[in-house]
Amino acid sequence: MSEFAAEFIGTMLLVLLGDGVVANVCLKGTKGNAGGWVVISLGWGLAVFTAVVVSSEFSGAHLNPAVTLGLAAAGTFPWAKVATFLLAQFLGGAAGAFLVWLFYKDHYDVTTDSGAILATFCTGPAIRNPVRNVLCEVIGTFVLVLAVLYTVGLKVTSTGEEIKVGMGALGAIPVAFVVTGIGLSLGGTTGYAINPARDLGPRLVHHVAPIKNKGTSDWHYSWIPVAGPVVGGLLAAFVYAAG
Repeated sequence: MSEFAAEFIGTMLLVLLGDGVVANVCLKGTKGNAGGWVVISLGWGLAVFTAVVVSSEFSGAHLNPAVTLGLAAAGTFPWAKVATFLLAQFLGGAAGAFLVWLFYKDHYDVTTDSGAILATFCTGPAIRNPVRNVLCEVIGTFVLVLAVLYTVGLKVTSTGEEIKVGMGALGAIPVAFVVTGIGLSLGGTTGYAINPARDLGPRLVHHVAPIKNKGTSDWHYSWIPVAGPVVGGLLAAFVYAAG
């Protein structure tokens, strides 16, 4: 599998399972309706684990422009590959959101709450305060990317030999826990996008898909889950490099 394909498929799986758990909780008539925030946070953590396991062997499983930019800024990923990875991630995010809509279409058709429908595609603030909303995304992504940077460099010793953990199945476990922790602890203000590709691509799908009662795609807010994670990822890279 090429790196582009791995990032596309990995991000698609991430959004399919991540937005999928939101759809299961928020859409009318589903088996998981009203499951609550804990279910959503656990679902997103498991989505990260699944996506990383599938794609890590081929691309390192960035699955997030903030991670790609953070790794490049920290000097652990070549800048020449950044544009390719970002394109694959945004396309994968959009594809994942489309699959969620296709999967849950019957439930979208009977859901009348436009806010709940939008939440199954992208994030939004609990209280709209752009400065605070950006800060929340910066802090959440900082935690994520810093954890990823240290996981990528983590090594374990086996019979006297150092083995690099990286972002394989073993490395996916701590990152999945980190994402779950971010959701449970820091997700209540903005829905913890912490990933431009999981928000912008799906928001575009929401905008163009023929969904009943969908309302607006809230493009006025859309820059926050892009700018905040990018800044947070770069700050994490700076702290990692300084350490």
